[in-house]
Amino acid sequence: MIEKVLTQSRTTEVDAVAVRMTSAFTGSDLSRDTQLSGIFGRLATSSARLTAAINRARANSALDAGDADRDDKLRGLNLFVSGSLYHPDAAISAAARQLEGVMAKYGLAATVSASYATETSLINSLLGDLAAPELQASIEAIPGCAQNIAALHAAQTAFEQTYSDYIAQRASENLGENASEVKKEVVAIINNQVVQYLRAMADFDAESYGALAEAIALIIAENNENVRRRTRTEEPEPEPEGGQ
Repeated sequence: MIEKVLTQSRTTEVDAVAVRMTSAFTGSDLSRDTQLSGIFGRLATSSARLTAAINRARANSALDAGDADRDDKLRGLNLFVSGSLYHPDAAISAAARQLEGVMAKYGLAATVSASYATETSLINSLLGDLAAPELQASIEAIPGCAQNIAALHAAQTAFEQTYSDYIAQRASENLGENASEVKKEVVAIINNQVVQYLRAMADFDAESYGALAEAIALIIAENNENVRRRTRTEEPEPEPEGGQ
């Protein structure tokens, strides 16, 4: 008996199952079965959409991580300059006062809580101000200040590249689907169409459909065992979608 895919499967797990199943069908000699070909055609289309949605989610995570990194570097620079105000060396504290005057124009809280685009503009403006010739002597007077500014610059550059890649990907895909919602669609095709059809046809014509049915059963069984192993100590396992 071919199992149904457990609904607790992660989006990436469902995507992997769908890709492996489609590959197994492509390698079989069942393209003559127009109904089965249609089912796997729908599965391949939905799987491609799921892959795209997963990639978008990963891109969003990368954006969040990049934004958090530049926020951290901006906070670090602000704290570094503020702390240098109390340095016992008068030259260093004086240099810190000059830099603090520049940075005070860019409220830290307002900057880190702004939209991606606004924060990018504010940080670039700050970095431009800090690059002014008249500030270089003050920056050099405070040990470690140039390094903190360079770290913020690097984090900003990395974020801008990540954001540019994200926008390019969204433009090329022109999609905005949620991975969790597409996953439900893929699971439904697998459980209610692929599994149900192969269960019936393997019983009716084992010689023609048996090999593919066994391959699909193995793919799903391996996935479900991984899911069970992961969730065994967490909470009771719900029934697979659509029942058995």
